[in-house]
Amino acid sequence: MATVELRFTPLPEHVRTARLVGAAMARRAGVADAALDEVRLAVGEACTRAVGLHQLHEVAEPVQVRLIEDEKQFSIEVVDEAPHAVPADIEAGTAGLPVTEDPEGEDEMGLAVISGLVDDVQVKTGESGGLIRMSWPTATLA
Repeated sequence: MATVELRFTPLPEHVRTARLVGAAMARRAGVADAALDEVRLAVGEACTRAVGLHQLHEVAEPVQVRLIEDEKQFSIEVVDEAPHAVPADIEAGTAGLPVTEDPEGEDEMGLAVISGLVDDVQVKTGESGGLIRMSWPTATLA
Protein backbone atom coordinates (compact mmCIF):
# COMPACT_ATOMS: atom_id res chain seq x y z
CA MET A 1 0.00 0.00 0.00
CA ALA A 2 1.46 3.34 -1.09
CA THR A 3 0.29 6.62 0.41
CA VAL A 4 1.10 10.17 -0.63
CA GLU A 5 0.03 13.05 1.60
CA LEU A 6 -0.38 16.67 0.54
CA ARG A 7 -0.86 19.52 2.97
CA PHE A 8 -1.66 22.99 1.71
CA THR A 9 -2.63 26.39 3.07
CA PRO A 10 -6.41 26.80 2.76
CA LEU A 11 -6.32 29.04 -0.30
CA PRO A 12 -8.30 28.41 -3.51
CA GLU A 13 -5.20 28.61 -5.71
CA HIS A 14 -3.84 25.38 -4.18
CA VAL A 15 -6.91 23.31 -5.17
CA ARG A 16 -5.68 23.02 -8.77
CA THR A 17 -2.44 21.39 -7.62
CA ALA A 18 -4.33 18.85 -5.49
CA ARG A 19 -6.59 18.08 -8.47
CA LEU A 20 -3.64 17.47 -10.79
CA VAL A 21 -1.76 15.31 -8.28
CA GLY A 22 -4.91 13.31 -7.55
CA ALA A 23 -5.51 12.56 -11.23
CA ALA A 24 -1.85 11.67 -11.84
CA MET A 25 -1.79 9.28 -8.88
CA ALA A 26 -5.10 7.73 -9.96
CA ARG A 27 -3.70 7.06 -13.45
CA ARG A 28 -0.55 5.53 -11.93
CA ALA A 29 -2.64 3.35 -9.58
CA GLY A 30 -4.61 1.89 -12.49
CA VAL A 31 -7.92 3.75 -12.30
CA ALA A 32 -9.71 3.46 -15.66
CA ASP A 33 -8.99 6.33 -18.05
CA ALA A 34 -12.74 6.96 -18.35
CA ALA A 35 -12.88 7.74 -14.60
CA LEU A 36 -9.92 10.15 -14.45
CA ASP A 37 -12.06 13.23 -15.15
CA GLU A 38 -14.38 12.15 -12.33
CA VAL A 39 -11.38 11.81 -10.00
CA ARG A 40 -10.13 15.26 -10.96
CA LEU A 41 -13.55 16.88 -10.47
CA ALA A 42 -14.27 15.06 -7.19
CA VAL A 43 -10.89 16.03 -5.70
CA GLY A 44 -11.47 19.62 -6.78
CA GLU A 45 -14.92 19.70 -5.15
CA ALA A 46 -13.70 18.11 -1.92
CA CYS A 47 -10.70 20.44 -1.66
CA THR A 48 -12.77 23.52 -2.53
CA ARG A 49 -15.23 22.51 0.21
CA ALA A 50 -12.41 22.08 2.74
CA VAL A 51 -10.83 25.42 1.81
CA GLY A 52 -14.22 27.15 2.09
CA LEU A 53 -14.88 25.64 5.52
CA HIS A 54 -11.42 26.66 6.74
CA GLN A 55 -11.98 30.21 5.53
CA LEU A 56 -15.53 30.38 6.93
CA HIS A 57 -14.36 29.28 10.38
CA GLU A 58 -11.03 31.14 10.17
CA VAL A 59 -8.96 27.96 10.53
CA ALA A 60 -5.33 28.52 9.52
CA GLU A 61 -4.30 24.84 9.70
CA PRO A 62 -3.53 23.21 6.34
CA VAL A 63 -5.99 21.10 4.37
CA GLN A 64 -4.77 17.51 4.11
CA VAL A 65 -5.15 15.26 1.08
CA ARG A 66 -4.15 11.58 1.33
CA LEU A 67 -3.82 9.54 -1.86
CA ILE A 68 -3.89 5.84 -1.00
CA GLU A 69 -3.08 3.07 -3.48
CA ASP A 70 -4.29 -0.36 -2.39
CA GLU A 71 -4.21 -3.64 -4.28
CA LYS A 72 -7.72 -3.31 -5.74
CA GLN A 73 -8.69 0.33 -5.19
CA PHE A 74 -7.40 3.88 -5.16
CA SER A 75 -8.70 6.20 -2.44
CA ILE A 76 -8.43 9.91 -1.77
CA GLU A 77 -9.11 11.40 1.65
CA VAL A 78 -9.62 15.13 2.06
CA VAL A 79 -9.39 16.26 5.68
CA ASP A 80 -10.47 19.62 7.03
CA GLU A 81 -10.08 20.94 10.56
CA ALA A 82 -13.13 23.20 10.56
CA PRO A 83 -15.72 22.59 13.28
CA HIS A 84 -18.86 20.75 12.19
CA ALA A 85 -22.03 19.96 14.09
CA VAL A 86 -21.59 16.84 16.22
CA PRO A 87 -22.78 13.74 14.30
CA ALA A 88 -25.86 13.24 16.52
CA ASP A 89 -27.08 16.71 15.53
CA ILE A 90 -26.67 16.23 11.78
CA GLU A 91 -29.68 15.40 9.66
CA ALA A 92 -29.35 13.47 6.41
CA GLY A 93 -29.09 15.59 3.30
CA THR A 94 -28.69 14.81 -0.39
CA ALA A 95 -27.89 11.14 -1.04
CA GLY A 96 -27.80 10.49 2.72
CA LEU A 97 -24.77 12.73 3.22
CA PRO A 98 -24.68 14.99 6.27
CA VAL A 99 -25.66 18.63 6.12
CA THR A 100 -23.43 21.11 7.94
CA GLU A 101 -24.20 24.64 9.03
CA ASP A 102 -23.34 26.40 5.75
CA PRO A 103 -25.38 29.58 5.30
CA GLU A 104 -24.83 29.67 1.55
CA GLY A 105 -25.67 25.99 0.92
CA GLU A 106 -22.32 25.51 -0.84
CA ASP A 107 -21.28 22.71 1.51
CA GLU A 108 -24.39 20.67 0.75
CA MET A 109 -24.04 21.38 -2.98
CA GLY A 110 -20.40 20.28 -2.96
CA LEU A 111 -21.31 17.02 -1.22
CA ALA A 112 -24.11 16.43 -3.75
CA VAL A 113 -21.68 16.93 -6.65
CA ILE A 114 -19.14 14.57 -5.08
CA SER A 115 -21.78 11.88 -4.48
CA GLY A 116 -22.84 12.22 -8.12
CA LEU A 117 -19.27 11.72 -9.33
CA VAL A 118 -18.09 8.96 -6.99
CA ASP A 119 -19.88 5.67 -6.33
CA ASP A 120 -17.92 4.92 -3.15
CA VAL A 121 -17.85 8.01 -0.91
CA GLN A 122 -17.85 8.34 2.87
CA VAL A 123 -18.25 11.57 4.82
CA LYS A 124 -17.36 11.89 8.49
CA THR A 125 -17.72 15.12 10.45
CA GLY A 126 -17.25 16.21 14.03
CA GLU A 127 -16.42 19.14 16.25
CA SER A 128 -12.72 18.96 15.32
CA GLY A 129 -13.07 18.59 11.56
CA GLY A 130 -14.25 16.41 8.74
CA LEU A 131 -13.09 13.78 6.27
CA ILE A 132 -14.29 12.85 2.80
CA ARG A 133 -13.03 9.47 1.55
CA MET A 134 -13.56 8.66 -2.13
CA SER A 135 -12.56 5.34 -3.72
CA TRP A 136 -12.32 3.96 -7.24
CA PRO A 137 -11.51 0.43 -8.40
CA THR A 138 -8.18 -0.19 -10.08
CA ALA A 139 -7.38 -2.53 -12.93
CA THR A 140 -5.94 -5.84 -11.79
CA LEU A 141 -3.00 -7.21 -13.71
CA ALA A 142 -3.33 -10.81 -14.82
